[in-house]
Amino acid sequence: MGPVETTRKAPIGRPRGFDADEALEQAMKVFWEQGYEGASLTDLTSAMGITRKSMYAAFGNKEELFRKALERYTEGPAAYAARALEKPTAREVATEFLTGSVGATTRPGCPAGCLGVQGSLAAGDSGRVAQDALIAWRDEGRTRLRHRFQRAVDEGDLPPDTDPDLLARYLMTVANGIAVQAAGGATRNELQQVADTALTNWPPTRQQAPVGVDRD
Repeated sequence: MGPVETTRKAPIGRPRGFDADEALEQAMKVFWEQGYEGASLTDLTSAMGITRKSMYAAFGNKEELFRKALERYTEGPAAYAARALEKPTAREVATEFLTGSVGATTRPGCPAGCLGVQGSLAAGDSGRVAQDALIAWRDEGRTRLRHRFQRAVDEGDLPPDTDPDLLARYLMTVANGIAVQAAGGATRNELQQVADTALTNWPPTRQQAPVGVDRD
């Protein structure tokens, strides 16, 4: 089959000559650094190394590109959140979550801060879709933490009077603050100290009773 025939069989508008995975990685970094509204189509396509036509063909419009970039961020730099939920104790979940937040927001070769925070800053009407997506993204993260801490209460890992929703909000608030501080130039060591200090207020793990001794 000759090259002319190959061209005729290719779908109209199909992007060629670029790595879609790498292009999405670069788009993610632009949104991460500049936010949704701050990232122009010129900024995005320049970083991605493609034309607008190729961007639309491969990723859809700007809103769809942002959603794909957010998914990539969740599965990549922000994957620490999912790993944290797998830890055996609530305190280890919290430790992994905050330490992961510090690492992600001060990651070498990436913008400082968090895409989930930076992406929605100063969002007007044109950025409403992205802002709503980020609100849902953060709410889902808090819900997952709440469910994990409720399980910790049910299993006796946390005291029975613990408020799982409050703990989840506490962690999210500290993590968001870490992201803002990182974007402002705080170092990894400085932010790790913040994370460690935040955990000094963590509820004590419920002590197991000695063998042969009833809890009641």
